[in-house]
Amino acid sequence: MDSQSKKTVKMLLISNSTNAGEAFLEHPKEELKRFLNGTKRVLFIPWAAVTFSYDEFERKVQERFSEFGVEVDSIHHYRNVKTAVQEAEAIVVGGGNTFKLLKTIQQHDIVETVRNKVLDGTPYIGWSAGANVACPTICTTNDMPITEPDNFGAFSLIRFQINPHYLDANPAGHAGETREQRIMEFLEMDPYVYVVGLREGSMILLENVALTLKGPKSARIFKKGIPPFEVNPGDDMDFLFE
Repeated sequence: MDSQSKKTVKMLLISNSTNAGEAFLEHPKEELKRFLNGTKRVLFIPWAAVTFSYDEFERKVQERFSEFGVEVDSIHHYRNVKTAVQEAEAIVVGGGNTFKLLKTIQQHDIVETVRNKVLDGTPYIGWSAGANVACPTICTTNDMPITEPDNFGAFSLIRFQINPHYLDANPAGHAGETREQRIMEFLEMDPYVYVVGLREGSMILLENVALTLKGPKSARIFKKGIPPFEVNPGDDMDFLFE
């Protein structure tokens, strides 16, 4: 991302939509309200949905966004999805299965359309899979590859990777890899990129040429050759631009 792009890009990347015991999009609602201030209508991309319909997903998001006075218009209603993206006031990408989301994005040939639109200043919100596709690739998703996209390349709106729903836990009796070990495996194959382990209830805000961690929890930062470290809420994360 060059310096000119950083001046215009506005993004909110959220680890998860729903905290345990809370309503849908409850935990980020104040940040969403502030982020969308002045926005009347958003283009919603529901293609990560697998076990429920796009209409149902749209209704669920609309219920929350109605609190902010924002209309949700889902891309699946459009015959010409490129035009829908090009005319969008803001773009919102929901969670679900990242492989299905990326495959559908590629089928509609809008990877570059969305990328150019957001880098030109259109606000972008994504949670879970929607945060994954903002990255250079989807290789740090937690999802099963239930379908096969053409490749793993995503919108590349940021230079770093995100691992949503990041967990430190290693459950008793579990002999498999921890999340941290899996990220270390990724870094063996791609040693020049940062990975942000974004814990649930957390989000990354890119605004006014600054990256900031929002929410109640720290994030864990990984890069080949340096020990993993923590970044606390409110901390500047501009080193991720490097």
